[in-house]
Amino acid sequence: MRVVISGSSGLIGTALTTSLREGGHDVVALVRRSPAGSHESRWDPANGRVDVGLVQGADAVVNLAGASIGDKRLTDSYAQVVRQSRIDSTATLVEAMVGGFQGVLLQGSAMGYYGSRGEEALTERSGPGDTLLAGIVADWEAAAQPARDARIRTVTVRTGLVLAPHGGFADRLLPLVTRGLLGTLGSGEAWHSWITLEDHIRALRFLLDSDFSGAVNGIAPNPARDAALIRALSVEAGRRPGFRIPAFVLEAAIGRAVEDLLSSQKATPGVLTRLGFEWRHPTIEDAARWLMASR
Repeated sequence: MRVVISGSSGLIGTALTTSLREGGHDVVALVRRSPAGSHESRWDPANGRVDVGLVQGADAVVNLAGASIGDKRLTDSYAQVVRQSRIDSTATLVEAMVGGFQGVLLQGSAMGYYGSRGEEALTERSGPGDTLLAGIVADWEAAAQPARDARIRTVTVRTGLVLAPHGGFADRLLPLVTRGLLGTLGSGEAWHSWITLEDHIRALRFLLDSDFSGAVNGIAPNPARDAALIRALSVEAGRRPGFRIPAFVLEAAIGRAVEDLLSSQKATPGVLTRLGFEWRHPTIEDAARWLMASR
């Protein structure tokens, strides 16, 4: 299978690219710099430029591109950068696909689509939320609508909190956990819909090989409250949970991204369950053991 992937340098993109190549697939990464070889192709999504022949000749296109939310303080101006980068990347790829692409589009999305919903049980059929990030994610998904209108099989993966040994959440918070300095974030009552990086990559490959089209919650089957997540990690690190970090401290540090960090999303992966996907780390305790053992 020939796969074209955007966002291949990110946490998920790097792991997926490695996994696909190890599985014998031909993966071409879209990059904004000069290509390092035939395994890369230059594109310019801000100006709508990509190799149309490459895209239309692929068996699958995986779109994970977009400015990172976690790397900078989410001010109103940077939120617009995050929004536009995702819309531009998606629109560029979809425009290249329409009229000749016969494969599957694996479209990135996020659990932030739902906003903060307290104790509400969320499924793929639940509507979008009303937070800043929910609006960004909804616009990101909407940018892929022309692909769906063109009857291109489109799988929109709403990724949850990805637990990985290195990168993302791990680099920001695990050092505090291993030192016994991190307790709960905010009240500790918020629900997190999470998944390990290993299971997430397995799920993406599972979806590529399926016939499914539509939205998918890319998460484990057992959401965990913030306090339970920190407790599970602390137990595996041999530490007691540390101090609670008030919401106002988090907001001062990361800006409006605190909406995402403290959002309560009690979601279930109904589609993956119905399709028969099997998780290696279905509970937060399983995930914590794997996470700490892999560092």
